[in-house]
Amino acid sequence: MNLFENSEIIASISEFLSEDIGRGDITTQATVLPDVRGYGKFLAKENLVVCGIEVAEAVFFQLDPESPEIESTVGEGNEVEAGTVFATLKGFADVLLGGERVALNLLQRMCGVATLTRQYVKAVEGTNAKIIDTRKTTPGLRMLEKYAVTIGGGKNHRFGLDDGVLIKDNHIALAGGITEAVSMAKLKVGHLHKIEVEISNWAQLREAISAGADIILLDNQTPEEAEKLVEMARQLNPNVLLEASGGMDLDRVRSFAEAGVDLISVGRLTHSAKAVDISFKIQTI
Repeated sequence: MNLFENSEIIASISEFLSEDIGRGDITTQATVLPDVRGYGKFLAKENLVVCGIEVAEAVFFQLDPESPEIESTVGEGNEVEAGTVFATLKGFADVLLGGERVALNLLQRMCGVATLTRQYVKAVEGTNAKIIDTRKTTPGLRMLEKYAVTIGGGKNHRFGLDDGVLIKDNHIALAGGITEAVSMAKLKVGHLHKIEVEISNWAQLREAISAGADIILLDNQTPEEAEKLVEMARQLNPNVLLEASGGMDLDRVRSFAEAGVDLISVGRLTHSAKAVDISFKIQTI
């Protein structure tokens, strides 16, 4: 991900800085001379997966295009222990102080998503299931949060409603049934788009596969129910992809992976990930 070429992310970072700095950092202006230079260290206060160094760098770049690059001692996706200094930055002290909070907010959020995703990925190791995200993201941060999921070892589901066909219960009710919804979707979308259908029982599963669905979403099933539906689906169409979703926590995600699904979508990767604890300590140089 090259952030410096992504106008959408750069515009968002500018807005975040404007929100935080407002008419100016009056504390720094009142206490720190403008020519003072500082050396900042990013310190992990807990075990975490590093993610978002380039985002933090882009924050300081917005304040001073002459700012040097952040020097990171570990790469994106690496795990570090509490007490590890994983990146450093030199620059004018007022720039470091002005960008500190926004850089940390984004870095802590992205590391949190990547760290939680890594826990889910490890929980299903040894199975064929892949952990994927959802659209349950923070408004304005979807691209960054979904990037963090990939750094944690997960995969991305749809980025937005324009990114794929997912026929859910409300679509089915409004279209008049699963067969009708799938038929209309096949007529209206391009041949490159796969069609996914959410089902909740055996009858709906059979109807969705008969209608030509490429992917089946098993929503809010128990692991035992999911295993039975997987077996039935494979008998009807060995090539159909099967996704499980609904209340996936770390205690039971492996049981769904062992039920034979291909994908497990986890909304809490983004909507419930805890921001990790990172500090940014600055000293004069």
